[in-house]
Amino acid sequence: MAKATPPDAGEELETVTAPDGTEIAYERTGSGPPLVLVHCATADHRVWELSDVRATLAEDATVYAIDRRGRGGSGDAEAYEPEREFEDVAAVVESIDEPVTLLGHSAGGFYALEAAMRTDNLSALVLYEPPMPINGYGVGSEAARTEMLSLLEAGETERAYVVFIEKIAEWTPEEVDAIQSAPMWQEYVDGFPRLIPKYAKIPDYTYDPVRFAELTTPTLLLAGSESGQWGKETTEALDDALPNSRVVTFDGHGHAAMLTAPDRFIDEIRTFIRKTN
Repeated sequence: MAKATPPDAGEELETVTAPDGTEIAYERTGSGPPLVLVHCATADHRVWELSDVRATLAEDATVYAIDRRGRGGSGDAEAYEPEREFEDVAAVVESIDEPVTLLGHSAGGFYALEAAMRTDNLSALVLYEPPMPINGYGVGSEAARTEMLSLLEAGETERAYVVFIEKIAEWTPEEVDAIQSAPMWQEYVDGFPRLIPKYAKIPDYTYDPVRFAELTTPTLLLAGSESGQWGKETTEALDDALPNSRVVTFDGHGHAAMLTAPDRFIDEIRTFIRKTN
């Protein structure tokens, strides 16, 4: 089991060494049952600070907010393979001395689900619309992806990022406003061209529901009523495949309800942790 390395004096982040030697950083706050948070494709661990989500969860949980590789304080490798990210998340979970609730949002949910197949140190799993190719890859239209790539090639990075979250990830207007008003928005924009090629590896994944038949960890599947069709299809498919799952839908919200309905989001997570611990 990998053990966490505390930060040097004055630093906020701790690290775990992934199997390939990459240092994976996270910020630990609060006390109580351990809760590991895995962010979406283009953010970092700070996204959980918005709407005070992490601070509120940390009132009665020990929250480990990960920086996925190549983001924030985490290292990276020259070549990218999704398998390494599965191992990264599992390494953080394995470094904790008691069973963990693992929560992944969007692409973070994809990596969290596969990490759950690689560790037995889980008490619960929470997945918020992971963009998995269930019946082919349905996240965003070909036209939207072409528009985004054309804008990137033209150096219109911010416009390309907005196309990604509006037309591909299909966040609601309120959710888009929330992330655009975040203090780290410009950093996320600047990092977008470097990260999107990694996200583009997800369509190569082969979804096999039979693999998940023995994943008996209690699983909460979160969904937004206003999310894109791909989010609904993924949630339904995972609910069918996982033997111990249930679905909670945020009515009136979409793919990032933790930004627009934080109280409801936090309440669902807290309730689930209490029931599974």
